[in-house]
Amino acid sequence: MNDITSQITGFLSAALRRQVEPDDDYFAQGLADSLFALELVTFIESRFALTVQVEDLDLDRFSTANRITEFVRCKTGAPEPGEAHAEGS
Repeated sequence: MNDITSQITGFLSAALRRQVEPDDDYFAQGLADSLFALELVTFIESRFALTVQVEDLDLDRFSTANRITEFVRCKTGAPEPGEAHAEGS
């Protein structure tokens, strides 16, 4: 598990008071509601120094830690795990 996913699963596990795995859909499992979704968006914005735009607010995008990780990577330009950073790019 990469660092971004670890931070997200740590937050989710603490907030939901149960262990959350990277592919667990906590909304589908009934563990989270719309109020929690707002808390989650606030955490993501604060922790990863990004802004979640209105057009980004798709519940599916935030339904698992792995999907949130992808979203954070896209917003911040963070490389995939194992992806080499090219010199001079």
